[in-house]
Amino acid sequence: MTAPLYQLKAEFFRTLGHPVRIRVLELLSQREHAVAELLPQVGVEPAHLSQQLAVLRRANLVVGRKEGSSVRYSLTSPHITGLLTVARTILTGVLTGQAELLQDLRAVAPETGPPPHQPHQPRQPQPS
Repeated sequence: MTAPLYQLKAEFFRTLGHPVRIRVLELLSQREHAVAELLPQVGVEPAHLSQQLAVLRRANLVVGRKEGSSVRYSLTSPHITGLLTVARTILTGVLTGQAELLQDLRAVAPETGPPPHQPHQPRQPQPS
């Protein structure tokens, strides 16, 4: 028996749930990259990048192609680029909403909010 679709989707999104993997997918959505090209742009150790690329390969999101002594990676589907674009659009909307909420909170009259923070004043010595 196969897993329900919602479970497969959850596994798929877990695979995407790492900043390095997202960054790699963003870079590969622009063009094919060799590992040596990805390293400075991702900013992690080679072993860590290799580990994250292996996760993406196992999930069939990227494919590696040997070219001389290096491996060049590319996306397995253009839909991955679309997914990243949709995620960016959703996140932009969420963050815009949060910015508007923050502006609304700052616009509340001070007497209705908590008292402003008073910095600690050192005690003055008492005259003897």
